[in-house]
Amino acid sequence: MRVAEATGKTVEEAIQKALTALSLPLEGVKVEVMAEASSGLFGLFGSKSAKVRVTEIVTRDQYMSDFLAGIIQHMDVSGDVEIKKEEDILKMNVSGNKMGILIGKRGQTLNALQYLLNVAYYRRFPGDDCRIVLDVEDYRLKREETLRTLALNLAKKATRYCQEVVLEPMTAQERRIIHTALQDNAAVSTFSQGEEPFRKVVIAPKK
Repeated sequence: MRVAEATGKTVEEAIQKALTALSLPLEGVKVEVMAEASSGLFGLFGSKSAKVRVTEIVTRDQYMSDFLAGIIQHMDVSGDVEIKKEEDILKMNVSGNKMGILIGKRGQTLNALQYLLNVAYYRRFPGDDCRIVLDVEDYRLKREETLRTLALNLAKKATRYCQEVVLEPMTAQERRIIHTALQDNAAVSTFSQGEEPFRKVVIAPKK
């Protein structure tokens, strides 16, 4: 958030000077008049210039984009941040080179960054029920496709051998993908077991 103070013969002139300094339009700022212009005695003595403080209005998207950009910069990674709003979800996707460091093993770093973004969002915009979903180079989309395929294959295995199949520990978001992928499967049922962060999905054949 950038701030500029400026003086002028009139309030309008002072505002224009501040806008020029910030390279921002009037609709992108909040203006505070600190002092009105005064012509003084006979227009000669004790005259005062108008003084204003102009503050950049930072939108939700801009705030979150700048916050994420600062994080990845500290991680010595450069990338472009794209933001898309879908209902009550704010989707953020980062693209660029060397994105693997932002994903981490099985998406662990990505999940940690997403948690940090949600904490920052709720502190900056309390009362807003929007949820932040972070992705890198569409990793989550690709991971979702992989998990759906895995769920279908393991369901066939559970049915073929008539025994439960226990998957590796997953996040709640990934477990939900498995449950959803098999919710209409007449041959198997799914449930979760264990405690976080080691909670797992179990695929069980129906009797």
